[in-house]
Amino acid sequence: MTTTAAAPEVAQLKVNEKKWTAPLMKAGWTALPNVIFERQRALGLDAIDVNIILHIASYWWTAEGKPFPSKRTIAAAMDVEPRTVQRRIAAMEAAKLIRREERRNSSTGSMTNIYHLDGLIKAATPYALEKIQERDAKAAAKAARAGRKGKPKLTVVPKGGA
Repeated sequence: MTTTAAAPEVAQLKVNEKKWTAPLMKAGWTALPNVIFERQRALGLDAIDVNIILHIASYWWTAEGKPFPSKRTIAAAMDVEPRTVQRRIAAMEAAKLIRREERRNSSTGSMTNIYHLDGLIKAATPYALEKIQERDAKAAAKAARAGRKGKPKLTVVPKGGA
């Protein structure tokens, strides 16, 4: 008789699988820096813009391989008209957050644009650095508080203020 010490399936899940479930993570996920949606107002982005950026980012798998989803695909996922996506991308391009690169094929003509998010990265970087600095300052203050030994030193203040 042999027994196997099989660990429960849940114990083998990765951190994000524990949060979102294995099927959701296996179906695909997208990395997006928190500062982009936390500071969307400061970056001049509205909810539709952030949603479009999220969709573009979901097609960006490597630094070299820039994303090129169609406006129609993005619009269908968001349940908006392709023209809405086109206008918002044009506005983000005017704000220098996104850069479109046209693709053409000699036999079929226009292809989907390639999107570059370098402007968004550049615009968001100061906010990221600010957040890192705040986090480091909080950690240093916490360490300083933890480093104090003994009870706080109290001084008796005489009545009358002198």
